[in-house]
Amino acid sequence: MMTAGQLRAARALLSVDQKTLAELSGVSLPTIQRMEASDGVVRGTVETLTKVIEALNRAGVDLIGEDTKSDSGGRGVRLRQSARP
Repeated sequence: MMTAGQLRAARALLSVDQKTLAELSGVSLPTIQRMEASDGVVRGTVETLTKVIEALNRAGVDLIGEDTKSDSGGRGVRLRQSARP
């Protein structure tokens, strides 16, 4: 699962706008906008969520889940590499 905050943070780490993320993931711009405007966990079809998460992963972003081991707990994002899309 991914939260709207994680999605916005991931985009910020990559320095891409919503339109670019839509193009990278193969989903529409309005879909990205709806996902980011949602409260809490992002909702969407499994196919759409998979496309967005895979695009973020290809660009070097790891989503950190609620139960993933980290020093301080909680959700987040991590940039694996400095390459930009």
